[in-house]
Amino acid sequence: MTTDGCSSLLERLTGINEVECVTPDLNGVPRGKVMTAEGFLEGRRLQLARGVLLQCIMGGYPPARFYGSDDGDLQLSSAPERVFCLPWSNPPRAMAICDADELDGRSSGLSTRGLLKRVLAAYAEHGWEPVVATELEFFIFDKHSDPCQPFQPPVGLDGCRESGCSAFSVSSANGLRPFLDEVYSSMAALGLPRDTFMHEMGVSQFEINLLHGDALLIADQTFLFKHLLREVGLKHGLNVVFMAKPLAHTPGSSMHIHQSVVEQVAGRNIFTDAVGEATPAFYHFIGGQQAALAEFALLFAPNVNSYQRFCHPYASPNNACWSNDNRAAGLRIPASAPVARRVENRLPGADANPYLALAASLAAGLHGLREQVQPTAPIQGEFEVPEGQSLPCTLHAALVRLQGSQLAREWFGQEFIEGYIASKTLELSSFLDEITPWERRVLAGQV
Repeated sequence: MTTDGCSSLLERLTGINEVECVTPDLNGVPRGKVMTAEGFLEGRRLQLARGVLLQCIMGGYPPARFYGSDDGDLQLSSAPERVFCLPWSNPPRAMAICDADELDGRSSGLSTRGLLKRVLAAYAEHGWEPVVATELEFFIFDKHSDPCQPFQPPVGLDGCRESGCSAFSVSSANGLRPFLDEVYSSMAALGLPRDTFMHEMGVSQFEINLLHGDALLIADQTFLFKHLLREVGLKHGLNVVFMAKPLAHTPGSSMHIHQSVVEQVAGRNIFTDAVGEATPAFYHFIGGQQAALAEFALLFAPNVNSYQRFCHPYASPNNACWSNDNRAAGLRIPASAPVARRVENRLPGADANPYLALAASLAAGLHGLREQVQPTAPIQGEFEVPEGQSLPCTLHAALVRLQGSQLAREWFGQEFIEGYIASKTLELSSFLDEITPWERRVLAGQV
């Protein structure tokens, strides 16, 4: 850390007693320890057991052989620009987004933040830099204590709960203005630039688009933004939910990823040539996405509930087709000026780990660039998904595809892929251990 960095950080942490030192686990959940501000500023070494990065979403861990039989420690470290004072916290606290490294300084193979950095380094070897943006959808529900009952939107200013006719509305009738005002002010305080905000198609469903930029920065911002929404929601008695499909018969929540690639020196978008036409690199990037999406599906749709979003798509396509400005395609090319030509990956859900989803999508694109993979022909209008372009539609099927993927192991390492599969297999087993209300309601008196 430079002297200027230390001085600036010392000023920012004035009056703050504790720093939440966190790193994303395989599910994108912040894991770590709370450290005194004094100890953090002194640079005391902070260590965390390796197995924490493979913690299952319901708690518990796969066998220790997947994270080193000794379950030794990793060290957490953060740059000054990744330390944020949390404006909603009382008493004041800060959060440091940390790298999880081996004790010898190497990035841990289990760190999803480290995996994204590895993919970005591979682009840099070619003199390229990805530019990305995320569109994050989420639901805002009332307090919810009974998991056997469906979520409900909050009671609005008119005394009613939203019924589903408010898509793209800018009305304040839902009573969420105080919550949203604090969200906006917190984003400004944290330096999170926002582009657009809208009420989405679902009941009490919303979307905020973050401005495009460096992929690691956008992953950090998305990670921090999800934490912000949950914490501010709790202050206002609200439950902010990032499940891919929290309500039946209602659109699910996605995390669309917009991707382009620029030359590091000149800043030119390599998807567009000097006269504004699409380049071979543009098509190769699409071809790589098509080639890898099925094998990487579990990295974009990591939970049992993720596949509920695909059963009734509502503009949530589960295919590897590509199209110009068609939301039914898994890969959409938005209408834009040539300088902003980009590829939108519509597969990831809001429940995806932003670091892992970005790493997987960008790795697929770079695979296409390196191997000069040719895409299929684009599809327009209403279409039937061609053979070979459908993607896994259950968690089990996605596990099978990832297990058999040599490409995933090449990009993310044997250690991570095997550990990820082990954790997701435990999560699927936990889900199958329970009997659902549907089974009791429909089957008990019939079979």
